[in-house]
Amino acid sequence: MTSPSASAMTDRDSTTVYRTDLPLPERREGKVRDIYRVPAVGDAPPRVLIIATDRISAFDVVMPDPLPGKGRLLTSVASKWFEFIRQRGIIADHLLSTDPNDVPGLDAAQRATLEGRMMLGRAAEVIPIEFVVRGYITGSGWKDYQRTGSVCGVPLPEGLRNCDRLPEPIFTPATKATEGHDENIDFDTACDVAGRDVMEHLRDVSLRIYNEAHAHAASRGILLADTKFEFGNALDATGARTDEIILIDEVLTPDSSRFWPADEYEPGREQNSFDKQIIRNYLQSLVDAGKWDKTPPGPVLRGDIVARALARYNEVFERLFR
Repeated sequence: MTSPSASAMTDRDSTTVYRTDLPLPERREGKVRDIYRVPAVGDAPPRVLIIATDRISAFDVVMPDPLPGKGRLLTSVASKWFEFIRQRGIIADHLLSTDPNDVPGLDAAQRATLEGRMMLGRAAEVIPIEFVVRGYITGSGWKDYQRTGSVCGVPLPEGLRNCDRLPEPIFTPATKATEGHDENIDFDTACDVAGRDVMEHLRDVSLRIYNEAHAHAASRGILLADTKFEFGNALDATGARTDEIILIDEVLTPDSSRFWPADEYEPGREQNSFDKQIIRNYLQSLVDAGKWDKTPPGPVLRGDIVARALARYNEVFERLFR
């Protein structure tokens, strides 16, 4: 497995990828990623190709303007974290390669398009739960706490402020929404979906990954406020589901996690994040001014907003892994 370099990527990547159209079967398109099935080779298990495009979404709307190089930055961050998790022997994962030469059936131009922004992974039957760990009270967790004093059925101390660090990280599962926002659920409800043995095991795995990643990030001056993981049952060579559970999709990226600069951290207010919050703030200003109603199509993004957002994505990679 190779890991693309974010700094080299910024220098050499002049190609923006908004959408792909490759000669591979079963194309699916998410808000950010394009996914294909990769034909099996011999008796090898089936594989999937996950491409991080430069699309950006906010308020569940995909913007018409890309963030050039964002997909490569996300792939760089995820690749480094997969390596981090492997070194600690926490759980197996889906990632096989980030090298376009390992994807069959592509020409030179198509392989160049994928450089630095693809993951070739083991195919899996996805467990339909978002495995969320929170070390700080913020976002939807903060809203739940204000209403109920708990998050996903986990009671919390009284008097917490927005963005306070919790006494210990909590596991707060959510449903996987095909459209719109995921919905927070309690642990017993998650067990009804995935089974109690599976949920107890993956809860412990999720908490361990979070704790080790938080410690690493803190040593680099970054706070990992919360994150979400996805898991699935690996498929065998016939495409049948196995009992092996693996970590899939992305992991600990600015799109799936909240990273805050430690030297700016101040509970009681919203924090500056290493993610697309700059874009969300800009779009919210348009909403407040009556210039957009949060429905497609999204508004054109100003060049300075795009540049500032990309700088934040790049900074979190540099600080975490340089």
